[in-house]
Amino acid sequence: MNNTSIKEQTTYQRISAIVKNLIANNSVYQERLEREQMIEKMLELFTKPNSGDDVETIADDDLSQIINKILALHAMAGLLDDLTPEEMAIFDEAVKRK
Repeated sequence: MNNTSIKEQTTYQRISAIVKNLIANNSVYQERLEREQMIEKMLELFTKPNSGDDVETIADDDLSQIINKILALHAMAGLLDDLTPEEMAIFDEAVKRK
């Protein structure tokens, strides 16, 4: 096994463990996110060229916070799509008042 594949495997294991833990401990994530899909998305984000810091250089707590924010964004994306037309009208009216 060469260094690149060892690094990729280590990165996969690290990201996978963080995503699994965050989803397991958040009911909204469990309801709205597919674990394997999110793992693949995080790998794509953190391993593409010019993505910033190398995953290996990011502290566990920091990486966990970053991934948590991305998961939250994905969980909330499309939330308004679940509203009925009546609920959407109520939401629109509430937003107009502010």
